[in-house]
Amino acid sequence: MSEETKNDTPPDHLSVNPRSPHFDAETLQRGIGIRFKDRVRNDIEEYSITEGWVRVQAGKTLDRKGQPLTIKLTGPVEAWFEDLGDNPPIAKKD
Repeated sequence: MSEETKNDTPPDHLSVNPRSPHFDAETLQRGIGIRFKDRVRNDIEEYSITEGWVRVQAGKTLDRKGQPLTIKLTGPVEAWFEDLGDNPPIAKKD
């Protein structure tokens, strides 16, 4: 994979929670599109393409530390950078 192509596909694992080791503010600023089970989703808190799961917020429920309670859903995950236009390279499990 060339360096340019590597920079055009999102990472395999990413989180929007700053406390997570998978949080990357620079990457998130570019805008990440997520397709989960053939449906584009805007409510993803964290994802892993190779493991095939996403985490979404479970309503308005908070845990004891005041963080949103999330649930893990399994299925095929695809991700792309939204700043690359209409036909961006898509990161997905082969």
